[in-house]
Amino acid sequence: MEWFTAPGYWLSRLVLQRALAAVYLVAFLSAALQFRALIGARGMLPVPRFVAYVPLRRSPSVFHLHYSDRFFAAWAWGGALLAAAVTAGAADAVPLWASMLMWLALWALYLSIVNVGQTWYGFGWESLLLEAGFLAVFLGNARTDPPVLVLWLVRWLLFRVEFGAGLIKLRGDPCWRNLTCLYYHHETQPMPGPLSWFFHRLPRPLHRVETAANHVAQLVVPIGLFAPQPVASVAAGVIICTQLWLVASGNFSWLNWLTIVLAFAAVDGQAMADVFSVARHAPLGPAPVWYEVLVLAATALVVVLSWWPARNLLSRHQRMNMSFNVFHLVNTYGAFGSVNRSRHEVVVEGTDEETLTDGTVWKEYGFRGKPGDPRRLPRQFAPYHLRLDWLMWFAGISPAYAREWFGPFVERLLTGDPATLRLLRHNPFPTAPPTHVRARLYLYRFTTWRELRETGAWWHRTLEREYLPPTRLARR
Repeated sequence: MEWFTAPGYWLSRLVLQRALAAVYLVAFLSAALQFRALIGARGMLPVPRFVAYVPLRRSPSVFHLHYSDRFFAAWAWGGALLAAAVTAGAADAVPLWASMLMWLALWALYLSIVNVGQTWYGFGWESLLLEAGFLAVFLGNARTDPPVLVLWLVRWLLFRVEFGAGLIKLRGDPCWRNLTCLYYHHETQPMPGPLSWFFHRLPRPLHRVETAANHVAQLVVPIGLFAPQPVASVAAGVIICTQLWLVASGNFSWLNWLTIVLAFAAVDGQAMADVFSVARHAPLGPAPVWYEVLVLAATALVVVLSWWPARNLLSRHQRMNMSFNVFHLVNTYGAFGSVNRSRHEVVVEGTDEETLTDGTVWKEYGFRGKPGDPRRLPRQFAPYHLRLDWLMWFAGISPAYAREWFGPFVERLLTGDPATLRLLRHNPFPTAPPTHVRARLYLYRFTTWRELRETGAWWHRTLEREYLPPTRLARR
């Protein structure tokens, strides 16, 4: 069927699939390197305890059938190896059916992790990766032309990501409507990057322009994704530029990078090939009938499941980053419906003194990404996801967000748990664990240009209150 394929998008598909596999690789590495402390058998929120009270039908995962830390590690590292192979082109070097199985395996492997990840995996970009990964199963490989229907489904996904984020802002915090949200956002975002201080110090009129441009990019430009070429390519280009601006201004895991990847579904691949003088190997033949049937079935499934996110977009009570099914297919997205006006950070400290006095010396634990030492410039970690650091941001907003895991976190500091300490940048007790741990809440703000020159500090912090009183392990 000639209408079934879009030969001109072969390079677009190539870029999309290889880059998507790279995002999968980062996601599996994040899981493999962090799971023991977070959800391992002795983690803060252990998988065995979770699967004991949450049935398989509510969280489909292989770990309902068996769990051990060794098995989880093999699962995550296996996913990383497969993602690396697909990134290198393995899925284009095999028959179409084998390529589809590779993509399906990546989706199933990561779904099993997300569905037992609990709070640590409660981020919109987890569902976004799974939905994009599911669509990639049906994009085909170098042996056939890209299917038109799946390219449209990827654009529909990108539209929901951008338009949903734009709507939640207009319906949410008034500062988005009066164009003042970026007076605060670069300073109060979850995990600032090395350029966030400079973005925050831009003139306020420029912040207003920034906010207005964001509204255009999220509420107007996405409509162009469904227009003929070259309008669709221009819309995709604007989205890519906008996302790169966000990449430069902060750390949002792989959210921005994955959005950039999805935008290539709207880029005219033949025009891109002409610009970069990329030659294409001709497909080996028309798409098999069984493949066309599967693509039609997947399209019908996505159309049916789109009812719920479409209704959510039109609702006055729009919800963001929500999955309507346990397989994370056709979700709703959005970010920063409200913006914090001030930044509160939980600073965790320990001491090795047995008896606490007014003169007790407390030493601060250092985190990899979240602000701590005022003189330390924030680092760039995205697309890698520092899960503990992100949850510490929520803990600073309200202790209610940390009720499940903060106590277990402190307990593991008191026992000197190696897996937990590996998540940190600095452990002030390298030879023996502390006798007491406490946490205090500080108000953080970016320094001014003058303060930076005089003190070398990027942050100014003020103690507000005790977050957790000095705590020690119970005596036996």
